[in-house]
Amino acid sequence: MNLVQRIEWRFYKELKRLRLKNRQPTIIASNCIGTFMYYDMKMQYRSPTINLSFNMNDYVRFLENLKWYLEQPVVPFQDDRFGYPCGMVGDVEIRFNHYKTIEEATEKWNARKLRIDWDNLFIVGVDSDDCTYDTIKRFDALPYPRKVIFTHKPYPEFKSAYYIADFEEENCVGILTDFKEQFLIRRYMDDFDYISFLNQTSSEDAL
Repeated sequence: MNLVQRIEWRFYKELKRLRLKNRQPTIIASNCIGTFMYYDMKMQYRSPTINLSFNMNDYVRFLENLKWYLEQPVVPFQDDRFGYPCGMVGDVEIRFNHYKTIEEATEKWNARKLRIDWDNLFIVGVDSDDCTYDTIKRFDALPYPRKVIFTHKPYPEFKSAYYIADFEEENCVGILTDFKEQFLIRRYMDDFDYISFLNQTSSEDAL
């Protein structure tokens, strides 16, 4: 990244911050893409789903009964597939990808649960992590007006699906926080206008 690119990238994010009116959203995300939205916009984390990820079927099940699952304690368990802490809330597995210990992860999870604004809720998923067509269908049926799921191909039948190009030959979208191969510094997630998404204030405005 050369100097011109770094300057343009900084101003690009500054302009996004100027556009953002809703500065206290609760973003319940299936992976770290929600964390990046908070970080880029210099907002307080007002969601427990920071620096972690879900299997998409677990994530949809979690959302289908969100308040109940958030009342359940995090129960640690060992998963030899991963080199980071994991926990269960009810029958939903949480992978705490960016935490060193389950104690740290649980402490952050519990503290951030208290910041949830149920009237300012935004739901963000991706079609990876064992996501199937049926998973997307269940996600689209969730009773949240402000939701989006990023997909590797168009699904015009689903209102909440947002197609991200360049992954058509894959089974799912790639890592949306990765940078594209182009002169302007942009990530795949920047194809989506998440500022307009977060500025929605009512179900009438929702996608």
